[in-house]
Amino acid sequence: MKTSRRRLLLAGTGAAALAALALRPGETGAPHGPYFSELARALRASDAATDATTPVMVIDRDRVQANLRKVMALKSPAVALRVVAKSLPCFALLDLIAQQTQSTRQMVFNLPYLQLQTAERPQFDLLLGKPMPTGVAQVFYQKFRGGAFDPSRQLQWLVDTPERLIQYQQLARALGHKLRVNLEIDVGLHRGGFADAQALEKALSIVKSEPLLEFSGMMGYDPHVTEIPDLPGARSAAAAHARKVYDSYKAQALAALPAAREQAAALTWNAAGSPTFHMYDGQGAANEVSVGSAFVKPAEFDLPHLDACEPACFIATPVLKSGAFQLPTGVEWIGSAAQWWDRNQRHGVFLYGGQWRADAVSPAGLATSGLYGLSPNQQVMVGSGRQALVPGDTVFFRPQKSEALLQQFGAIVVVSGGQVVDHWPVFPPAP
Repeated sequence: MKTSRRRLLLAGTGAAALAALALRPGETGAPHGPYFSELARALRASDAATDATTPVMVIDRDRVQANLRKVMALKSPAVALRVVAKSLPCFALLDLIAQQTQSTRQMVFNLPYLQLQTAERPQFDLLLGKPMPTGVAQVFYQKFRGGAFDPSRQLQWLVDTPERLIQYQQLARALGHKLRVNLEIDVGLHRGGFADAQALEKALSIVKSEPLLEFSGMMGYDPHVTEIPDLPGARSAAAAHARKVYDSYKAQALAALPAAREQAAALTWNAAGSPTFHMYDGQGAANEVSVGSAFVKPAEFDLPHLDACEPACFIATPVLKSGAFQLPTGVEWIGSAAQWWDRNQRHGVFLYGGQWRADAVSPAGLATSGLYGLSPNQQVMVGSGRQALVPGDTVFFRPQKSEALLQQFGAIVVVSGGQVVDHWPVFPPAP
């Protein structure tokens, strides 16, 4: 009887051990594939030595151009395109997109970029992408030195409440010239904007009675339509609600403003963004859509309608150190236990820089260490060792977003046809 119980206990223990081993992570990882191998070779062959020896932002121009064609094929010809400059803060990149899309409409989000774009690209038609304190507008006009850009025709200030509209009215009177105002409406995102007919009626009354305020249209941003949980009917209901609200508010504005009604088609009825631009066909209120990130496709824009687009921007950084991974003295045993369990923690590489809002993409199988932590100075990445990295090799990261991150590394390294072909200056960092 005792022998039988002992056998059962041993059998149970053995089964539990086998079950535990079955849950043990498999060993993964591999060297760079063909695309990133070619990209790494291009950086090493560049005339600029720092392209392969310091962290750089790389843009694949060929992929950008292919993405442009795919985005334009998705966008209905019945709606115009407005390029979101904050997602692409580089004149050469914006120029490329403007040239291929034949659009000079852009959306700008801060005073430094507004000043830069009006001075350097006076042909652009600019819509503010968020409501600015009137102090920002006042500084813009105080420092504006004229030139080919005409704010009275090419600049629209975004206004989200009757109170802010009154502030712009006071500014217009103080300046003594007309301001164009575009009204932000809440189509379901609930991030501000006119959310009821009463508030909108008050704003429209102010515009109608003030000769120094010109109504230029509306903006209804709707990224929530594709980002809310995909429960049955939830997204389609959100999309229908956004269209209905926009249609209603546009009709209200045109009924209240005879001058706007006469030129309704020429006004700016802006909607969408990279997540939703493909949903607009010109049948509703909107006559233009905004797109930015889709052209370079950072990781947060891996969306079904953008499946045909390819990632076109990467952080490339050199390996400084490579070898067996160890935790600091005093806790080595924790690292040894973790490495026994997960063979993908046995090798470590220390990088030049790190802690970016980006995901390691090549070589495959690298990950940050939850035990060692993150560092903006020398980020450690762990792996199985199958990546075969040595000091001087390159590791590539894919940005989660392009805005802000694109200009952290100085001039963008531009690659085309397997070689570095240019270096594009970027806008200075700005909130």
